[in-house]
Amino acid sequence: MTEQKTFLVFGATGQTGRHFTALALEQEHRVRVVARNPARVTTSHPNLEVHQGAVPGLANLDGLLEDVDFVVCMLGDARAQKREKVNTAFVRELVPAMRRTGVSRFLYQAGGLSKAPGRELPLFLRVIRSTVARSHIGQHQDNEAVMEYLTQEAGDIEWMVPRAGIGSDGPSRGILERSATAISIGTFRDVAAYNLRTVTDPSAVHTTDQSVYRKG
Repeated sequence: MTEQKTFLVFGATGQTGRHFTALALEQEHRVRVVARNPARVTTSHPNLEVHQGAVPGLANLDGLLEDVDFVVCMLGDARAQKREKVNTAFVRELVPAMRRTGVSRFLYQAGGLSKAPGRELPLFLRVIRSTVARSHIGQHQDNEAVMEYLTQEAGDIEWMVPRAGIGSDGPSRGILERSATAISIGTFRDVAAYNLRTVTDPSAVHTTDQSVYRKG
């Protein structure tokens, strides 16, 4: 049996976040969710707490972090991020609160079209980013600012930033694994499962890897 842990989840009403929450509860973990509109959290479970709140500027952040083992952020709002780096502002509030409360492990989900600090995207991903995914450029720039902040100013936090390719909903297509060179387009369900494995994996600390489906 997996040791029960407590997850604080931001973005639980999103397409990946819904699956992540369900999977964590299936594994008998405790999940504490923060949602702008709690009515959008349709899951009911004795191990699930739902708190109303919006980021940045979330009240009682220290209280929400009490007794938490892992913090998971899967937030994404293309419209808001087109105007300003809202996720970066939130992470800059979150990390000091984690330090104050003694919480060390943090997973921030970025997309496969967000480049890691000091690295360039492969040509085919740069083309996709500048053409068909151009409307999401604000999200990528926000993700990149988060990664820069974590790299430069949060080395004491056990952070990881999976840069998964996320395509569509649907049944599982297999198991995603970290990769420094290759990327697969995963389903929301598979990316959620990958995030859950990654945040509990000590070898993933301080990585910004992409993910690829396991062969065989």
